[in-house]
Amino acid sequence: MMDSVLCWADKNRDQFLAGLKKWLSIPSISAQPDHRGDVAAAAEWLRDEARSIGMNAEVVPTAGHPVVLITTPEGLAPKGAPHILIYGHYDVQPPEPLELWESPPFVPTVRDGILYARGAVDDKGQVHCHLSALTAWKQINGGFPCRISMIIEGEEEVGSPNFMSVVNARKDFFKTAKTLIISDTSIYSRDVPTLTYGLRGLVGTEMVLHGANTDLHSGAYGGTVANSGHALCEMVARLHDPQGRVTVPGFYDDVIPLTEKERQMWKQLPYSDEQFAKDLGVTELFGEVGYTTLERKYGRPTLEINGITCGYQGPGNKTVLPNRASCKITCRLVPGQDAEKIMDRLQEYLRRIKPAGVTMEFTYRTKGSPSCLTPLESPAMEAAGEAMKLAFGKMPVFKREGGSIPVPAWFKESLNIDSVLIGFGLPDDRIHAPNEKFELCQYYAGIKACAALYALLAEKLK
Repeated sequence: MMDSVLCWADKNRDQFLAGLKKWLSIPSISAQPDHRGDVAAAAEWLRDEARSIGMNAEVVPTAGHPVVLITTPEGLAPKGAPHILIYGHYDVQPPEPLELWESPPFVPTVRDGILYARGAVDDKGQVHCHLSALTAWKQINGGFPCRISMIIEGEEEVGSPNFMSVVNARKDFFKTAKTLIISDTSIYSRDVPTLTYGLRGLVGTEMVLHGANTDLHSGAYGGTVANSGHALCEMVARLHDPQGRVTVPGFYDDVIPLTEKERQMWKQLPYSDEQFAKDLGVTELFGEVGYTTLERKYGRPTLEINGITCGYQGPGNKTVLPNRASCKITCRLVPGQDAEKIMDRLQEYLRRIKPAGVTMEFTYRTKGSPSCLTPLESPAMEAAGEAMKLAFGKMPVFKREGGSIPVPAWFKESLNIDSVLIGFGLPDDRIHAPNEKFELCQYYAGIKACAALYALLAEKLK
């Protein structure tokens, strides 16, 4: 049966692409209030598309943008089949700067086998792989190999502030799911199919230093009071040692070490420091001593300064002692680390190393999202590996991701459900940037991978 489904999917590519283009033409920009109606329209399009396949679908209101909940009707999956949950998002990033797009961001355009549009790969295109796979199963089989639910939100690009309210309100329904499938990641490269089994967590804050009650003339007051800019630079310089390690006391205490298996897996990936540095336009790389670049990127925690503001920044010179200096700080976290504990330790350390003569405040601290890690030996991961092989022609490699997606950790904490991150994008797809793209060969292979995955999960999760 699965072979017939995959064959039908191959023969109906034009139908799938036409549907995706319609969805991409809706500017569902969650961050911009002027597009609130467009976000709602994108949710309604998804609901109607799911209903046309034969699924139950509803638009669930929240305090912000709605969630679309799609479920398998009674009788369209075998009795006793496992329940599979799919997560994604239909909202997109703002497209600005518009002048850098080669074609309008909400006029989906194919050039040389590549689809260009905002949301093409992040995440409408990858969600649409699942819709297309469901369509293929319905056409050939009249139903689906397992119970499939999709929960697709409209606020991922603004931090998912209302998503878990929907999950918690329907916890009894969601807790029957055996695994959570997420297609919002990329593969390692065009010829290296990949499964992601870990994500780093994230927590952040802004530190503000205050000197005198106003900017001061540097000639009249220089050398008599503390300069907030000097104080900030001194503190930032003390956040890392010369070996690239974070100096915050206790920062590494709870880190779960990388396994030898992981380190050996990543050594086999087609990677070179020289090419990586060249691609980034830097003369040399930097990071924590004792780890390779991929190990630091995938499996080690970091502390980064994301922005510094201080003093006069206009043309020419303005000789002042700035009365205010600030910096935004984020930490990427790995398994074992607790976001709140790390932030407590960071802020405590900053208070301790603050130079005399300035006062300090923290204007905010994010709630923080934990890291997540799915066992490589899990039945769901095994099924995903076989699905990727059927779609891409070879077994995938396994990697962690340096970025953060909070939903897997939320589901693990709330419902004890592990996630499988099976994505089809490429590292150069320009997500969040002008000329975002989804290569059609990846899109079509993604549809086949999703279709195969449902059958394999039905078999392995009985």
